[in-house]
Amino acid sequence: MSGDRLEIDDISVQFEGIVALDHVSFALEPGQICGLIGPNGAGKTTLVNVITGFQRPTTGRIRLGSRDLTAARPELRSHLGIARTFQAVRLFRGFTVRENLTAYALGAEKKSAAAKDRAEAVLDWTRLSAVADRRADTLPYGVERRVGIARALAGDPRFLLLDEPAAGLNEEECDDLIHLIQEIPKHFGCAVLLIEHNMRVVMNVCDRICVIDFGKKIAEAAPHVIMKDPVVRNAYLGEEAL
Repeated sequence: MSGDRLEIDDISVQFEGIVALDHVSFALEPGQICGLIGPNGAGKTTLVNVITGFQRPTTGRIRLGSRDLTAARPELRSHLGIARTFQAVRLFRGFTVRENLTAYALGAEKKSAAAKDRAEAVLDWTRLSAVADRRADTLPYGVERRVGIARALAGDPRFLLLDEPAAGLNEEECDDLIHLIQEIPKHFGCAVLLIEHNMRVVMNVCDRICVIDFGKKIAEAAPHVIMKDPVVRNAYLGEEAL
């Protein structure tokens, strides 16, 4: 349905004459996992900041269905179901894991009892119940990153933007992350935009992939097509990816 489609339409961003994004367009569809890849400095995080309202585009539009969100503040976008994680997890360090999730759930639920119930459900689904009463600043790194994803899910998002969730994870943790991301649209019904350098994670979870380089979109296709694209290989993947 068009009302559930998040459109990134002809987005450009310039910083004092430097082009960070150059007429980038694509859309997030309900239930899909879309990868966003590209070299360091390609403009991926800038694009996420535009989508979530932390950066105003120089040109272009962000639309949710028929609603224009281009000038909307981040809190309105969050209220409408656009959630993100950060490369640095940014948990409330003095809160427990449960308190971190409940705080985000309160932003989506009008009643505290419903927010607590949602937080508990997400804790259980993400297998974090065993650490629910631990303070965030005592968590191992891999668990901390999982809590970051769980906290975003506690806000009941329609669109979940994951900014390099595999950064610093070992192979076993990456396997767990792959399974977790694969199941998010099925369980929560939200679309996922995955910004990630770990190509094993990207290729295993994404329905399609958008590639940007020097701020321009250079390809958008299914993972198996992206892997064979000579332009993408030259710009980002390299021969070793084959």
